[in-house]
Amino acid sequence: MTNPAPSILPGLGFRQRFPLLALILERFVLSLILLFAVSIVIFGGLEALPGDFATTYLGQSATPQAVANIRQDLGLNRPITTRYVEWLGNAVQGDFGTSWASKNSVSEQIGKRLGNSLFLAGFAAVISVPLAVGLGMLSVHFRNRLPDKIINVISLAAISLPEFFVGYLLILFFAVKFGVATFPATVYDSMGFVERLKAIALPTATLVLVVLAHMMRMTRAAILSVMSSAYMETAELKGLSAFRSIVKHAAPNALAPIINVIALTLAYLVVGVVVVEVVFVYPGMGQYMVDAVTVRDMPVVQACGLIFAAVYIFLNMTADILAIIANPRLRHPR
Repeated sequence: MTNPAPSILPGLGFRQRFPLLALILERFVLSLILLFAVSIVIFGGLEALPGDFATTYLGQSATPQAVANIRQDLGLNRPITTRYVEWLGNAVQGDFGTSWASKNSVSEQIGKRLGNSLFLAGFAAVISVPLAVGLGMLSVHFRNRLPDKIINVISLAAISLPEFFVGYLLILFFAVKFGVATFPATVYDSMGFVERLKAIALPTATLVLVVLAHMMRMTRAAILSVMSSAYMETAELKGLSAFRSIVKHAAPNALAPIINVIALTLAYLVVGVVVVEVVFVYPGMGQYMVDAVTVRDMPVVQACGLIFAAVYIFLNMTADILAIIANPRLRHPR
C-alpha cells in the first residue's frame, strides 16, 4: 500500500487540515495589509494638503528664511519616502514623535486621551448593545403590531438626526433649562469613577441614541430572516411559544449578523466620537485630533488617524472571526 502523494500546494493542505485557523490567519493578514495601505494614505494625504505648519505657526508676516528654518528643524526638507519609513517604523514601536505645536510627546498625550475616549465609548456600548438586542427581539415578537410600529418610527427618527444636533438638544434641555446634567468639559483624570459617569451622561446619551436605532433594526432584520425558516415554522406548529422560539432558536441562529453589526457599531463608537467630543468639549482623541488639525500639527493628526484606523480595522477583523466561529458553514467550507 503506497503512501498518498504530498500536496503540491502546502497552503492547500494546511487549509484542509485546519480550515478555521486558516480563515482566521487570512483575516489577520488582510487586516495588516489594509492597515499598511491606510498608513500610506494618511501620511501621503496630509503631505498633499496645501500649506504647511511653518507658515501657519509663524503667520502671514513670516519671512521665507524663518519658514525655511522651521522646515529644516522639523525635517520637512527630507524626501517623503524617507520620512514615511521613519514615521511608520517608530509608530510600530509606539513612538509617534513630538507635537510640533506643544513640544510634548504625542504618545503620552494619546495615552491619556485614548483612555478617555475608550471610557466614553465603552460605557455607551454597555448601555446600547443589550438594549438594542432586547428591543430588536421585542420588535420581532410584536411584529406588524403597535409596539413594533412605535419602535420602528422612533428608530427611524433617531437615525435621521445627526450626532451634533442630538448633542445640542440634550445640552439645551438637560444642562441649560433643567440643570440636571453636568457639562462634561470638567472631566479630568482626578475625578472618581462615579463622578466621571455623571460628567459623561450627556455625551453617552448622545452616542446611545445615535447607534441604538441602527443596531436594533439590524437585529430585527436578522431574527426575522431566521424566523422564516422551515424549522422555525415547525417549532411553532409544535406549540412552542413565539417569544421562546425567538430567544431559544431564532436569536442564536442569527448570531453572526448580529455580531457583525455590534462590532461595526463598537468601531463607530470609538472612531465616531470625534463629533460628540467636539460638541461637548470632551478631552478625548477626537478633540485632540481636531485641535491639531486647526494648527496643522501633523504628528498628532497622523497618530490619531492611524490609531482610529487600527481600531476600526481590528474590530472589523474581530467581527469576521466571530462570525466564522458562530457559523458552522464558514467553519467547515466545502
